[in-house]
Amino acid sequence: MRIAIDARKLRDYGIGTYVRNLLRQLGRQQSAHEFLVLCREADCEVVEECGPRFRPMVEKAGAYSIAEQFAVPLDLRREAVDLFHAPHYVLPALTTCRSVVTIHDCIHLRFPQYLPSRLGYAYARAQMWTATHKAARVMTVSEASKRDILRYFRVPESRIDVIYNAIDERFWIEPDVEEVNRVRERYRLTDPFVLYAGNIKPHKNLERLIEAFHLMRQEDPGLKDVQLLIIGDEISKYATLRRAVHRHKLHKHVRFFGFVPDQTLAALYRLANVFVFPSLYEGFGLPPLEAMASGTPVITSNVSSLPEVVGDAALMIDPYDPAAIADAMARVLTNVDLRVDLQGRGFARAREFSWERSIARVGQIYDEVMQ
Repeated sequence: MRIAIDARKLRDYGIGTYVRNLLRQLGRQQSAHEFLVLCREADCEVVEECGPRFRPMVEKAGAYSIAEQFAVPLDLRREAVDLFHAPHYVLPALTTCRSVVTIHDCIHLRFPQYLPSRLGYAYARAQMWTATHKAARVMTVSEASKRDILRYFRVPESRIDVIYNAIDERFWIEPDVEEVNRVRERYRLTDPFVLYAGNIKPHKNLERLIEAFHLMRQEDPGLKDVQLLIIGDEISKYATLRRAVHRHKLHKHVRFFGFVPDQTLAALYRLANVFVFPSLYEGFGLPPLEAMASGTPVITSNVSSLPEVVGDAALMIDPYDPAAIADAMARVLTNVDLRVDLQGRGFARAREFSWERSIARVGQIYDEVMQ
């Protein structure tokens, strides 16, 4: 059987993690299937490293473009593909072979105000409707996302499979002492710090995190030296975060690092005193699990998929209440026993998720659809 996978978002956050682990684990499975991987030219070598059953095919059409609606189906027909896996919500309507789709979340429908225009909302809704109704099976990454898909698109529940994400293998590898010390010295991390890592988008709720950090420092003078580190790309697009820092006169205590390499991120997780993830909505939410695997206590939201992901291994807060976030941070920073308890619970919880098991289930779905 020839299976095609759209891997053009291989280097993205979130979906990129899913695609990388999908290819890696399929390459490790014992299977006679041949995989045709639609990718960018720069990623051909990555695809070839998955094994002899994987063949890269350069696709120049942009993601979320009109061109992909014609180019991708044409490629699939030309290559006589039996099954196509769209690992995000775009499944071109002209696709003629059997197909499966992974829909990670419905954030564009839950928070349309974050899209650039009404046209963007209409496009996202139309593409997701096509994907959910055209695909033989819809895979998603949490029960929360499944509920959203059922709510917005009313497809038969039997066609939706929940398959959890997991963390990249690199976060289970303990950085050596020299690397951790290098990161500590390079970023001058001499004081305790609260860490956030993830995308810098409005639904990540970082303005309230900054306000909560301000409240914590006001209420507990013993925490005056604590810093807040925010890691994520595209910070320059959100001037409101900078304004929030200056409004509370925190410019010496809140630091924006932008994108950092994987090795640096792994070290920062381990150096952090607490990881805070106050997101308003997540299809799954990988950063809390990454922090847990690194032995870092986690505070996260009690909404969306996050309670489902972290279980009882994190402190849960109302993400709309800065005072609640501030109180949770102060508790973790000042209570050694609580920190140790969260570290142990978090490490065990992260171990419960496995890309090997998850992608094995994806492979079963491929076979079920073709049968």
